[in-house]
Amino acid sequence: MEKQLSTSFAAVALEIGLLCVVFLCIIPVGGLAQELQEFAAVRAQQDSVVHSYETHCSRERSRTAWKIIEEYLMPFVEQENYNISRTCRLHLEIDMFREQEPHKDHLQVNEWQCGFCRKIFISEKLLDQHFDNRHHNLLNISRSRCLADMCGALHCDAMDKSKPIKTKCNPAAADKNCHLCESLANSCFPPQESPSARRLHDFFLRQFCDAHTCKRGSQPFARGSGKTTNLLYYAVCLLLMMMLPIFYCIVYVHQREMGKHIKNFKRIPKMNQKKSY
Repeated sequence: MEKQLSTSFAAVALEIGLLCVVFLCIIPVGGLAQELQEFAAVRAQQDSVVHSYETHCSRERSRTAWKIIEEYLMPFVEQENYNISRTCRLHLEIDMFREQEPHKDHLQVNEWQCGFCRKIFISEKLLDQHFDNRHHNLLNISRSRCLADMCGALHCDAMDKSKPIKTKCNPAAADKNCHLCESLANSCFPPQESPSARRLHDFFLRQFCDAHTCKRGSQPFARGSGKTTNLLYYAVCLLLMMMLPIFYCIVYVHQREMGKHIKNFKRIPKMNQKKSY
């Protein structure tokens, strides 16, 4: 009888010990799993914030807007010696991709290099994806803005040759883009601020806003490209510099020939005088 009791007691003790071991093993594993789940949730939340903004802001459209501002606006702003306020949505320094774009090296036709890690890619699009995946920490989301949001006012579609030209005009879209364009003119170049701001305000309306209409004959960038003007100026200067040496050579040769003729004229009277004697 005593042997049966001891045997049953030992079996119960063994079961209790096994339950304790299992209980002690499950709790840390469960705690570790919970920590891993919390970490994954936080990481997913951070990634969702970054990638949601990336999907909202098109890098390609932002690049097109940058080129338009740099070519069709900034040369005229520099001519007026006007400083655009950082509150202006066209200010190039607040572009969210500005920390990454200068670090692109176009080595050859199908060879692009990342300036951060020196990796090589066969296209700019693949390099853009690399920036989004590997160097997204350089995107200053809190202070920067998306220039692609300004494409409606800046006529990015007119610069994008890959997109087909629209044959039909949407009056509602044209009015919306015109309103955005006029708000940019008012905020970036307040006409009451200074004479330069007033001239740039009128210029911006003619250059960008007047073309937001369904009337035929209206074209964006009516005032032309400031870079084209600068290139023409440099070409004229270069041509003048090349012509100056040629001009001086012609003058030198002409004076030299004139000097010879003068000497000949002086010799003729002397010869006549000798003959008279």
